[in-house]
Amino acid sequence: MVEALKYTTVGRRKESVARVNLIPGNGNILVNGREFVKYFPRETDRILIMQPLVATNNMNKFDIFANIMGGGISGQAGALRLGISR
Repeated sequence: MVEALKYTTVGRRKESVARVNLIPGNGNILVNGREFVKYFPRETDRILIMQPLVATNNMNKFDIFANIMGGGISGQAGALRLGISR
C-alpha cells in the first residue's frame, strides 16, 4: 500500500506561527477550520500567501490545511506564506 504524499511544515513571522499541511488535491485551502477567503479578507494578504504556489506552478495541485496562532493578520499571512514555501 502506497501512502499519499503529505508535507508538514512550520512558518514563522513576527509573533505568528503557522503549522501547514500540504496534500495532493485540487487547491482547497482551510485556515483554522475556515475558508481561506473568509479568514484573510484582504486581497493583498491572499496574493502574498499564494506567491509560492504561483511561482512553482502548483496552484491547483495541493490542498492546504493550516493552523495559525499569534500575531496579527499580516504576520499570520507571512507565516503561512513561509510555511507553504518550505
